Amino acid sequence: MSDQLYREVILDHYKNPRGHGVIEDADAEAEGFNPLCGDEVSIYVSFADDDETIEDVKFSGRGCAISQAATSMLVDMAKGRKATELAEMPKDELLEEIGIPLSPIRLKCALLGLGVLKIALHRAKGTPLPQEWAGLDELEFK
Repeated sequence: MSDQLYREVILDHYKNPRGHGVIEDADAEAEGFNPLCGDEVSIYVSFADDDETIEDVKFSGRGCAISQAATSMLVDMAKGRKATELAEMPKDELLEEIGIPLSPIRLKCALLGLGVLKIALHRAKGTPLPQEWAGLDELEFK
């Protein structure tokens, strides 16, 4: 696809986010904040009866188009997958979905939701944090 088409998809996810909202009594949740630009993302997860498969995932937050659209895309990607699979999901899988080159600053925006999801799963299920996210579970989230 062309960069223009990817940009249109990002804009659509930003204007019409998938899975936007809150899951009351979520099985897993975490919040994250990017101090460089002020992006905020909270993720809420509920598990299916097998207690491993993501039955529903929602997010709330505010920030730039990239952070919010990337988290919307992530929500679409996460439903129906196992917690362990998402914990091991490489950041490149999400970046491929986004589909356009990102500057280092925008890369942090795009990966905020993925980091928050991995922390939520780590806290709820004890899934390992990849080396690139190590230490994030020790941060104080708002």
